[in-house]
Amino acid sequence: MIEELESSRIEIQAHLDGLKTQEERNRLGQFATPSLLARDILFHAKEFLPANERVRFLDPALGSGAFFAALKRVFKADEIESSSAFEIDPHYGGPAEELWVKQGLKITHGDFTQAEPDPAFNLIICNPPYVRHHHLKGDEKKRLQQSSLTASGHKPTGLAGLYVHFLLQCQAWMAPGAIAGWLIPSEFMDVNYGKEVKKYLLDKVTLLQIHRFCPEDIQFTDALVSSAVVWIKNEAPKSEHEVLFTFGGSLAKPDIVKSVSSKDLAKEAKWTRFPKAGVREEEVDGVVRLSDLFSIKRGLATGDNKFFVLNEQQVASLNIPATALRPILPSPRYVKDDEIKADEEGLPTNVERLFLLDPKMPEEEIQSKHPELYRYLLEGKEKRVDQGYLCKGRKRWYDQEQRGPAPIVCTYMGRSDGKSGRPFRFLLNRSKATMANTYLAMYPTPAMQQRLDADPSLLEKVWRQLNEIKPEVLLGEGRVYGGGLHKLEPKELSKVPIELD
Repeated sequence: MIEELESSRIEIQAHLDGLKTQEERNRLGQFATPSLLARDILFHAKEFLPANERVRFLDPALGSGAFFAALKRVFKADEIESSSAFEIDPHYGGPAEELWVKQGLKITHGDFTQAEPDPAFNLIICNPPYVRHHHLKGDEKKRLQQSSLTASGHKPTGLAGLYVHFLLQCQAWMAPGAIAGWLIPSEFMDVNYGKEVKKYLLDKVTLLQIHRFCPEDIQFTDALVSSAVVWIKNEAPKSEHEVLFTFGGSLAKPDIVKSVSSKDLAKEAKWTRFPKAGVREEEVDGVVRLSDLFSIKRGLATGDNKFFVLNEQQVASLNIPATALRPILPSPRYVKDDEIKADEEGLPTNVERLFLLDPKMPEEEIQSKHPELYRYLLEGKEKRVDQGYLCKGRKRWYDQEQRGPAPIVCTYMGRSDGKSGRPFRFLLNRSKATMANTYLAMYPTPAMQQRLDADPSLLEKVWRQLNEIKPEVLLGEGRVYGGGLHKLEPKELSKVPIELD
């Protein structure tokens, strides 16, 4: 019976998803839990529960009911005392009610974060909506922050997605000793807004296990996120208790397993280093980090690359004066070599020559002195380039950030499955080209510049050593997204140690 209902649910889920656009589902954070994964999670939950305790189940974000179906497949009827769920969207909640109410599920059609908590449940399993912070209105953010603070004692920043608030507010619904399993994006383990989540997991509940799926194995085919299942128990944590970190494979048979003490977790900013890597060694005096050698900044954000970045043919056809242009590096995927060579004028010679439109003149002067450039700016206005998020905030909509050429640039994003096996590349930039925000610009610190002035050959030596940094060292400071996409922010790259000869 349940197997037939689950087959029907999967068909209904696909039909309901098809009635919404991908953009709408992304905005609402609606990514359905795969049936097999839901069953694996419930099997794993059973291992945490006392053998003879009947289940009082709650799913705060039901969707079409993947977790309830899994509950009925994993637990016998006499092992389930009660089952409840919330679903805010009637698009899914209505069909779910038709499927599951006769199977004993009590559905509340409403917002879990606005309901009065009832600490009666001993098993909470949820895949909360992955609504990013920029899709939450200001008043809604404030309400959620206050509700999370009241429930958990922790107030996440305004950059936290909706799933963070679901997690922080769940304890108010848990009976003493209750178990909760949360299928959520793993990014909270690395990003700044995740600090409050990690403090909560270490201070207010007993964090039992975090299983992180291999980033190349995207659990949700329509969401580019790397997923984790976080298991907690509603009891005060013991001093320096051990947390189980598992990675890859399945919950039942992970590829890598490691226990990490809560004391070490409290000191670690990047939890995704576990279980592949161990606890960091204590920092010792004398360790050189990239911040000692370079000031690292993101490349510039043009506001519209298609409009502001021009090739040589476009420059010639538009008759744009050289004074209104700056050379700029192509996207990393078009740069084959790790060294950008240049001619006597400082223009790149072994990559496509591109130019950033940056006329440092008022429109009236451009109109009188450079009518063809003025006509191009008018075309930009017709295409509403001037109304873009970045452009409309500028004094002159076409003004660009002033980022000088950097002698070394690092790719901002990358995958570790490329030909080189390196997720990030360090490029020696011998040209006068600036760079867009697909790169991190590395400018020598004053002390480093003094050394370079005394020995110009040092720059190439450092560049070669940068490309010899082990991938796991760089990955340990960065963050990872679904599909194995890795990213490094300037502060993260600054912390990377380097051994100088």
